[in-house]
Amino acid sequence: MNQLATALRELRSATGLSLAGLAAKTPYSKSSWERYLNGKTLPPREAVEELCRLAGEPVGRCVALWELAEAEASGRAATSQGRPPTATAAPLTPTSPPPPPPPVPEQRGVVTLAVLASVCAVAVTAVVLALLLLPGPRASEPLSPTAATTATSAGPGCHGAACEGRSPMAMRCAAQPDTVARHRTATGAWVELRHSPTCGTTWARTWGGRIGDRIEMSVPGRPGAAHGAEVGNAVDAESYVYTLMAVTGPGSVVRACFQPAAKTGAAPGKKECFEGRVH
Repeated sequence: MNQLATALRELRSATGLSLAGLAAKTPYSKSSWERYLNGKTLPPREAVEELCRLAGEPVGRCVALWELAEAEASGRAATSQGRPPTATAAPLTPTSPPPPPPPVPEQRGVVTLAVLASVCAVAVTAVVLALLLLPGPRASEPLSPTAATTATSAGPGCHGAACEGRSPMAMRCAAQPDTVARHRTATGAWVELRHSPTCGTTWARTWGGRIGDRIEMSVPGRPGAAHGAEVGNAVDAESYVYTLMAVTGPGSVVRACFQPAAKTGAAPGKKECFEGRVH
């Protein structure tokens, strides 16, 4: 539950939305989001997927954490420990083209609920669209407190040179970025180069790695535009790890490198690097 709550707080930070803003954009109340983000209550799977959508992030990792938390809360995790191990799938070869992070298969116990929730979501979407088509307030009319909070909290905290060397999460530049390039490493970790047209910056992130793995991103020809990050603990290993941002514009070439953690008594693994161009 703690790992799921940590991941949800990261996503909420990426959206730049307050609790009131989340309540305004989802079917869940402000008090519900407070319980979900602080690990007091297991959120519905649909709430997790909705938060991923708002943050522009893949749902696979958070859904996996949700299913682990749901299995633990229901007691199924303890029951499954006595079962014989099942056959594992053959590992992907390094030469395979890197697909997007695969979603975790759904647990059979939640399939029916997921279908019902999807039907409800369609109905809610229809109501929201109908409301959006109604005449809105004129320019001279003030926004309501909730609308004002949502409008002011969702914007980025910096732009261009003011973002150099700053966190994409803290500056709310990671809400809906473009993926410049993606690479799956020989150890199975993923690395992406991400670009925010709104902030005019690029950074790298990694997930699925081990404690001690390190990533670096740089802009060739600009020595000062190089930033790194390391998977420092178990929580990092279960979530995304981001570098700081570098200022980039359309056509900029950016480079990312992955240095796997050294095993005990062994030399560091081979560094893997790749490049992408900002569109």
